[in-house]
This record gives sequence, C-alpha cells and structure tokens, in this order.
Amino acid sequence: MSSEKIVTRFPPSPTGYLHIGGARTALFNWLFARQKGGTFILRIEDTDKARSTDEATQAILDSLEWLGLDWDEGPYFQSQRAQLHDAYVERLLSAGKAYHCQCTPEELKKRREDARAKGLKPKYDGKCRELGLNPGANTVVRLKSPKTGKTVFNDLIKGTISIDNTELDDLVLRRSDGSPTYHLAVVADDIDMGVTYIIRGDDHVNNTPRQILIYQALEEALPFYAHVPMILGPDKARLSKRHGATSVLAYRDMGYLPHALLNALARLGWSYGDQEKFTIQELIEKFSLGNVGKSPGIFNTEKLLDLNAQYIRESENSDLTESVVPLLEGLGCSNLDTEKVAQAVETLKMRSRTLVEMAEGALFYFQDEFPYEEKGDRKFLKPNILGHLQDIRERLKSAEDFSIKGLEDVFRVFLEEQQVKLGKIAQPIRVALTGRTASPGLFEVMEILGKEKVLARLDKAVTHIKKKSDEQK
Repeated sequence: MSSEKIVTRFPPSPTGYLHIGGARTALFNWLFARQKGGTFILRIEDTDKARSTDEATQAILDSLEWLGLDWDEGPYFQSQRAQLHDAYVERLLSAGKAYHCQCTPEELKKRREDARAKGLKPKYDGKCRELGLNPGANTVVRLKSPKTGKTVFNDLIKGTISIDNTELDDLVLRRSDGSPTYHLAVVADDIDMGVTYIIRGDDHVNNTPRQILIYQALEEALPFYAHVPMILGPDKARLSKRHGATSVLAYRDMGYLPHALLNALARLGWSYGDQEKFTIQELIEKFSLGNVGKSPGIFNTEKLLDLNAQYIRESENSDLTESVVPLLEGLGCSNLDTEKVAQAVETLKMRSRTLVEMAEGALFYFQDEFPYEEKGDRKFLKPNILGHLQDIRERLKSAEDFSIKGLEDVFRVFLEEQQVKLGKIAQPIRVALTGRTASPGLFEVMEILGKEKVLARLDKAVTHIKKKSDEQK
C-alpha cells in the first residue's frame, strides 16, 4: 500500500480502564504518526453494549490526556457508525462476496460437535453458501471466504506470516439482530478513516488474516500491519493485577509523572542503542517500528520507580508544586501558601520517588498537629535534652535573622558555649519540628517553618518531655 499520508489509530474498548498494554499501543501509534507528520485517530470501540460504560470511556480519555497523547481526529464512537457498517455489508452482498445464512445456533453447535468427533476442524461447513437465501428474521450475513490458497502478509515486526485459507471459515459479518461483528466494523472503520498503519498487540495476529480477507473482498488496498509483543511481569508471566497496578490512572494516583511512565512504556519492546531515558521529542525523532523487538517486554515497577525519581529531580519546582498542592489538600491541608509549598518541594526533590511520597514528606510543614515517630520519641525526646532545648529556644526567639545563614550562626554560638556537638541536639530538634527522625536539612526546615512555628513546636516538645517524665515517676 503506498500512501503519502500516514494515518494510525488507537481503538480501545470502553469495558474497563486503560491498562499498560493499551497505553503502550497508543504511544507507539502516536509516536509513529508524530514522527511521520501523519494523523493519529482515537476510536472508541463501544459496540459491546452490555459491557461498555461512560465511566470507562472517560477513564480512557483522562488517561491519554494525562500521558499527553493528543489525538488529531475523534474520539469517534463505533456504536454511532452502524449505517456505515451496514453499507459495507451490503457492498459485499451486492458483489456476491457475502451471503445470508439461516443456520440456527443449535444446528451450528451440533455440526461443530460432529466435526470434532470425526477429527475435523469445528468450523462453519458452508451449508448456506450457495443457496442464494434472502434476508430473514434470524439470518446472519457471512463472508464468502476463499476455500483454497493462503493469506499472506508481511508484518513489520514479525516478518512474513502465512495461514492456509482452509484454516479459516466463512466468518459472520452481520449478526441476526442486525449488529456488525468486530471484524466487519473494524475493517469498515479503518477503510473509511483512511488508516494506513495498524500497530497493535500481537494478541491480534490471528484476527489479521480474517480482516485481510474482508479487505480483499471489498477490493480495498491493505494497510501495513505491525504487531507488537505482549508485556510480561518480572516473573515472565503475562502482566496482570498480581504484578501490581496495571491501570494508567492508578500510576497517576500513586504520584508518577506522565513522562516517566511514557518513557517506561516506550522501552517495553523498543530500544535505541543503550539509551534508557528520552525526552518526548527524542522519542518522536528516534522511534521506529524496525527497532521494536519480537520478544515480550518486561514491565519492571522498580525500574519505573527509579526513573520517576530521576524525572522528579529534573522537574521544575513550579510544576512539582502544582501537582503537590492538590495531593496535600487530599491529605487534609487547607489554606496552603503556594510559595511555602514550593520551598518545601525544593527540600524534598532529591529524596522523593513519587509525588505522593513528596506530599506525605511535606505534611509536617503544614500540619500543626502531628504525632512523633515512636522510635524517635523514645530515643531523642528524653529529659536529659530539656535544658538544651529550652536554651536553643530562647536563642532562636531572640534571633533577628531566621535565614539558613542566621540559624547556622545561632547554633554555632550555642554549640561553642555549651561545649556540645551538633549531633547531640540535631535529632531531638528534628523530631520536635517534624515528628520524624529523617527529614530535609534542619536549617532548611526551620527557615521554611518560620520563627513562630519553630518556637511553638519546641514548646510542645518540652511539654511532651516533661509530661513523659512525670508519668514515669
């Protein structure tokens, strides 16, 4: 097929959330179209009325938008295209390439069982093929498939694939209720939308010969096919819920950056030398179907977590702040000062693997009431530290410069006068100010909290230590 215009499509079924495998397929179609200056179409295949939901459709749209996979046409809804599908069936009937079949499901089942008993393939035996039947209340329309020869196509990833036509039967194009079957609807839509490249998961390889036969019966040019390998978990089993989250929105909600997930998806089955990290522009420039491997891709959540941490470190503070504010609000914080959040983000950038981790790590900045970690409380908030805490509190109260530099000066003088090392006082103060034994730099934390909060939290710790001491007497 030669065509100047490249058209790809992503056709999810809205019967559930968009999963990692579907997102990878969407990405490959999007990258190929973007690289070639082509068109990327989104088509919602919602003909399964019983299982399709508006909620799943919205989740698919939200997932693609979050990933930044913008579509040029659509979303088209297959359920709204029945007239077109009908027209293609009629075209085949008029050309003598399809026929009406009145065999009942019960008859078909019995004939399949008989074929199995004789060791034959349990496929439709062509009983109505030459009867010239008219449409009836319970008739279906079947394709007149060739009985001999082979259906051959060159898969751009897997190479030449050939299947004997004797393996295929006269597949149903239109059901007795008038609805089109999957194969007919897909081919009709792909032809109508001018799709030139069909890039999809290799679980569709068996569908391709059947769909090619419909193209040939319609005398339409074939698109190029590229079937990408499946995605496996680290244990080499097919990716499933037992490997962790498989839905795109779950990764969004866990605090992953879209760019990190896109990068991980791109590397599932595709490579470019030894390069592991790519900008979106690099992915568009370097992507090729020729570099998609034939072996399954292994989805490794630990690798994704490391990648996400790298992208967080490289992100602009303003972008991270925008994402962290709603997460903090979801954790119960209100009336947030965006500037303070940005300062907190800066202190947590190098130590956060996800945005959720970052928000949870920033909580102590914005919550006045928080518990002390049990171990930190027991080990560091002890009576022998009271005098030092009260002394440093008074010095901080008098401090005019509450910047990191000013705070360092206060502590240097205190340490010299008291003849103690910073290690002795730093952890008790850290637990008093944050509730935790691990936090960003102590002076950074104090500068962001500000004098009023620092003094209040030291007072609270002093009271807490005294109360513990009284209880132990």
